Amino acid sequence: MEISSLQSLSREHGLMTMEQPLKEGDAEQQLRIGVPREVANEERRVALAPSGAASLIASGHEVYVERNAGVQAHFQNEEYAEAGAELIDDPGDLYAQCDLIVKVGPPNGKELDYLCERQILISALNLGGTTPEYLHHLKRLRVTAIGFEFIRDRDGTFPLVRMMHEITGSMAIQVAGRYLESNEGGKGVMLGGISGVPPSTVVILGAGVIGEWAARTALGYGAQVIVLDQELGALRSLEHYLDRRITTAMASDQYLRQAVRSADVVIGAMMSDGQRSPLAVTDDMVESMAPGGVIVDAVMDQGGCIETSRPTTHSDPIYREHGIIHYCVPNMPSNVARTASYALTHVLVPYLQRIGEVGSINDALWNDEGLRSGTYVYRQHLTKKSLATLFGMPYRDIELLIASGI
Repeated sequence: MEISSLQSLSREHGLMTMEQPLKEGDAEQQLRIGVPREVANEERRVALAPSGAASLIASGHEVYVERNAGVQAHFQNEEYAEAGAELIDDPGDLYAQCDLIVKVGPPNGKELDYLCERQILISALNLGGTTPEYLHHLKRLRVTAIGFEFIRDRDGTFPLVRMMHEITGSMAIQVAGRYLESNEGGKGVMLGGISGVPPSTVVILGAGVIGEWAARTALGYGAQVIVLDQELGALRSLEHYLDRRITTAMASDQYLRQAVRSADVVIGAMMSDGQRSPLAVTDDMVESMAPGGVIVDAVMDQGGCIETSRPTTHSDPIYREHGIIHYCVPNMPSNVARTASYALTHVLVPYLQRIGEVGSINDALWNDEGLRSGTYVYRQHLTKKSLATLFGMPYRDIELLIASGI
């Protein structure tokens, strides 16, 4: 939806019924930004912290926040009100009043009925749960949908994905340390050991962002850290970043078996862009570990990389297989909702500001490669080739669509 000046029409009818081109000389346009409360199971994050709302409001935009949207991240309603946001009780009213919806998870269930024609939706796509029906619904409404996980910065990095992966890597070690303790049924050992007692051995599968931050955190605890990956370049880079304080090895069958057998903790962090995580550790490798060890499969949202892994939840996070504690929660950052919400805010607010500065979503996508790369539905067209291939749906190149004015 292009951001038009028909604010009175929007208020009266709850949606933008038509688009208007910017008048010549128009610059920054006021956005009406909606922040719904997340309804997905155990999602505690909120897409915009009060500080982010204040920043957007100071730039002349309006922010509408569903009441209690930030409570699980310990952001109180009063904080949003003090920032200048308007609190809305009914989510349907919130969607109806806003040009742009920003949320953590993609709309589902009743939320899909709240979406209005030509709205802008910025959220995660969560490829594992995406359906053709969801995509068709967005197309019918001519929604412009931008997925967190596809937004790419000018340097080629994916900032929101990276921040969530940093959190996941750090959390994996915190979680492992807790479940190593005796009262959790673990070995009863510390990650770092003490004078005269050697530290625990932490084996990390994967030298990407999750693996890097798991290694950094484990080193901070004083653990002995071994990182395995299938790419020598990634291992070399990680050794350089961490000043050779870790041991690295290629993820061959021989090295994997040796490392897993000696591990007190195994962190699953192997990923493959756009595909299921590669299966790195087999059932018999897990069986070779000493009882009371801990496995944290930190890539369960991509299928996991350990054969004995199966998804768990924050309310029931672990199970035991071969005497090894398995923690396999797909949505780990949700358990540090306040930190994760600040991370989302810090990345999202500049993008929202850019949309307002240029005056229309069409111009924003044309001028900002990061937003353009994040767009997967644009005006009745699917614009992500990978999604089109996955679901057997037609695909249109977004640059051609924008250039043609479709």
